[in-house]
Amino acid sequence: MKAFIKYIYTGSLGLFSLALISQNTLKPGTWRGVLTLSEKKNEIILPFNFNLSFVKGKPVIDVLNADEKIRVTEINSKGDSVTIHMPVFDSEFKTILKQDTLSGVWINHSKKEKNIIPFEAYYNDKVRFVSDQNATADFTGRYEVTFNAKKEDEYKAIGVFKQQGNRVTGTFLTETGDYRYLEGIAQNGNMAVSCFDGAHAFLFFASSAKSKGKADSLNGKFFAGISGTEDWFAVRSDSFQLKDPESITYLKSTDEKITFSFQNLSKQTVSLSDPKFAGKPVIIQVMGSWCPNCMDETAYLAQLYKQYKGKGLEIVALAYERTPDFEKAKNNVLRLKNKYGADYEFLITGLTGAAKASESLPFLNRISAFPTTIILDRKHQVKSIYTGFSGPATGKAYEQYKQKMESLVQELLLKKN
Repeated sequence: MKAFIKYIYTGSLGLFSLALISQNTLKPGTWRGVLTLSEKKNEIILPFNFNLSFVKGKPVIDVLNADEKIRVTEINSKGDSVTIHMPVFDSEFKTILKQDTLSGVWINHSKKEKNIIPFEAYYNDKVRFVSDQNATADFTGRYEVTFNAKKEDEYKAIGVFKQQGNRVTGTFLTETGDYRYLEGIAQNGNMAVSCFDGAHAFLFFASSAKSKGKADSLNGKFFAGISGTEDWFAVRSDSFQLKDPESITYLKSTDEKITFSFQNLSKQTVSLSDPKFAGKPVIIQVMGSWCPNCMDETAYLAQLYKQYKGKGLEIVALAYERTPDFEKAKNNVLRLKNKYGADYEFLITGLTGAAKASESLPFLNRISAFPTTIILDRKHQVKSIYTGFSGPATGKAYEQYKQKMESLVQELLLKKN
């Protein structure tokens, strides 16, 4: 597998930026971007593609990950400098133009350490992973996955992949959420997939124990930005299941009363006891604007609220941002809220992390993941507490979640007392 890593990840670099023609005109077309994840240049790189076009005379970028297109509109250029601010997440690219290549860094402002990654971008390059070899193993299927085996931080996942020719797409489902849209290639008996969405910078590769036919078992490595790596292995399984997401977080006692009191985006204090929530089913979304799974859930809840708010459903989001500054937290939340037209209430908790979230919601045993979703009936008694979120990249799991949530909402709305 080391030879495969060296072969597939070494080569021309490129990452998310734009090139300019003369007169500071952006060049439309397909680009190949590459993040350099290791300290040694040209060693481990994370590639992805994006399209640049013009809408009403202004440059627009669509970042491509499998079936997902992430539209980017905040693009500014001055002289040979180009800055791109990603939508939703508090991250940006700062680049310098040199012909058809942009060189610079991606900065993830939501992280305090190891949050700056070198990158370059190349114009007119549609390739994601460079390869001139055919696949000899088929990675299509469902897998039981173990990350960090036999270590204190060992955790399980379900891997789902689809292969067509050399192209591979899929994701990993964990007990705290999914790894969103992954795309890459298979060559020989190896696989490499990546994702970049403005927060996630994920790179996975694996080798199959079987070089021909279906890949029954995999050994691989996972890179999450430059913050560290994890080893993983997988075995093909159609029956393996993760822990029930409704069993991870629960009420400490059935007598516990659900309460919260935080400021909304207008600095008005909002509590569950307010008249607007009285006698209505309520969905409490424990989230953060920095969280990609929270982004996927917000997109879903925004549509759910539009469909059922007229029938009495209320949704309120408790935002645990990565900054104590109210105005910065507000602006980050507004980016998410406006992106998806989420018309429900967002509250700024002023707290950061799962430990602080657990302290602020003492009626629960713990908050172990963002998002965590609490569904209350008209009397504000707990009907479900759901840890994590399986987004649209998970396919069947996402559809099952939507069906279950909508059925529960309809049931709660039908009950008048």
